[in-house]
Amino acid sequence: MTAYDAADLRAALAQAAERLDAAGVPSPRFDAESLAAHALGVDRRDLWRVTRLDSAVADFASYVDRRAAREPLQHITGQAFFRHLTLAVGPGVFVPRPETELVAQAAIEAAATLSGPRVVDLCTGSGAIALSVLDEVPGARVHAVEADPAAFEWAARNCAGTDVDLRLGDMATAFPDLDGSVDVVVSNPPYIPDGAVIRDAEVAAHDPALALWSGEDGLDAMRVLERVAHRLLRPGGLVVAEHADLQGESAPGVFRTAGRWVDVRDHRDLAGRDRYLTARRP
Repeated sequence: MTAYDAADLRAALAQAAERLDAAGVPSPRFDAESLAAHALGVDRRDLWRVTRLDSAVADFASYVDRRAAREPLQHITGQAFFRHLTLAVGPGVFVPRPETELVAQAAIEAAATLSGPRVVDLCTGSGAIALSVLDEVPGARVHAVEADPAAFEWAARNCAGTDVDLRLGDMATAFPDLDGSVDVVVSNPPYIPDGAVIRDAEVAAHDPALALWSGEDGLDAMRVLERVAHRLLRPGGLVVAEHADLQGESAPGVFRTAGRWVDVRDHRDLAGRDRYLTARRP
């Protein structure tokens, strides 16, 4: 465990950020501040009110050691921020990424045009998309499914006390009671090809395998999603599905090849990378 020379917060933050930068952490200053706030039991935005770590020095040093070893920041703090939500996350569940917020946005915008829309989130993980729809679309009836028991436990924790209809199971056979009645199907399915090299050490070491791998071309889950979405959606219903940035042609191709969708489009994220598709059941 790193020993800081002083309990002075500014000195400790500078030292921690330098250490995290050397360890290859992409946002060393932000992470150092987040870990300090977690150690102190305050919001990061309130750090300016604090000048010393004092009794939190040991906790902060331990957190920095863990982050320098590339344990995800969200696993250390136990929290992930997604749109307007603070989600509980940890080992066993995929940590929601900022780019998925645009996928949620597309589903929210589609649902918000309807009265009492029914929305299904397939491969819900932590429940991030499902809960965002519930939070931002008044009157929405939201259903979600997750196949991984460990991830399901995190989703159940996040969805506790809400009206999300959360179920444990395979998306391939999910919600037969909703066939033909759903307005929007949304999903962030696994999409990494088997055998691909994952360059992000944190993803490779900490994200659950069921949330990552998806067959030889990375599209096995997308093919299942296409079939399930067609079964669930009412005529005119919309499907929104995230994919890898190299699948801007192949992922929409799954829907075009099926020959039973109209208005199949691909969309880019804020960094200009191909990120998600939409398609409508005629």
